[in-house]
Amino acid sequence: MRPELEQAVTYLQKPGPQNVQEAIRLLQQTLFSFSMKICGHHQDAEDTMQDVLVSSLPHLAKIREPRALSVWLYTAAKRRCWRKRRKSPHPLRLLTLEELMPDKDELEALRTGASSDPESESIRMQDLKTVQEAVLGLPLPYRIVLVLHDMEDLDTEQIAQVLSLKPGTVRVRLHRARLLVRQQLSRHRSTSGKTARKRSAKSRGQRSGRVPACHEIFANLSDYLDGRLPQKDCTELQDHIEACPQCVLFIQDLKRAIDRCRSLDLPTKDHLGAALRRQLTEEYLRLLQHPSSPHPL
Repeated sequence: MRPELEQAVTYLQKPGPQNVQEAIRLLQQTLFSFSMKICGHHQDAEDTMQDVLVSSLPHLAKIREPRALSVWLYTAAKRRCWRKRRKSPHPLRLLTLEELMPDKDELEALRTGASSDPESESIRMQDLKTVQEAVLGLPLPYRIVLVLHDMEDLDTEQIAQVLSLKPGTVRVRLHRARLLVRQQLSRHRSTSGKTARKRSAKSRGQRSGRVPACHEIFANLSDYLDGRLPQKDCTELQDHIEACPQCVLFIQDLKRAIDRCRSLDLPTKDHLGAALRRQLTEEYLRLLQHPSSPHPL
């Protein structure tokens, strides 16, 4: 989980104006960043941050364990974000691995392309914008699993609690979300190149150069990267990867996509939350002295 939540719990266990205000600042940052990744709209993220913090005040003093705080906050924020989202008229369609696997054209582009780290602040900011757009382009059920796991650092069991899903469903959605965001980042990278023109000329199900032997490998990549495969399966997969240059290329690109997602953080500007922070601190300290009285916020 985010270290900010562990720090917030530590501050709340030693209540005093400065400690409580710092704890609320950390919670503000966490909630705003999460909400921006899910909602994509600044005002929605601000509203979610404020609503969740206000509703959490009576509960914060009772939470002693960072994992419990994490599940409580993200569950509340998820509900608020989902109420505000622009609903899609289409039900969730389970993306197949066939749609998300690369073809030979894309693998060739990975082989010949050179990846470089951002060389300037402007390039870095443009990359963050590209990643945010790719994440917001995911269907919401996939997006929220990706954000919670790879950006907010919740584990599978915590995400299952937040989303009321089975852990196996969380893992399936996480893997497809990772493959889809990698695909979108790859397409962005090659928008004006030959590979993009070749791909756009092919209809779904007609992508050339599939390698069936790699299908099972791609299906288990997230569990492999997260260290969740049994040792026997992990060894077999590793043996295949070492003998398969295209799998090496694809895994490297998938890792880069995951790392780019993990680097995406959208903290609130401090001056925007300062007044709210002072108000929440006063109310939290009042509730500690009079826990049964309703709060006026």
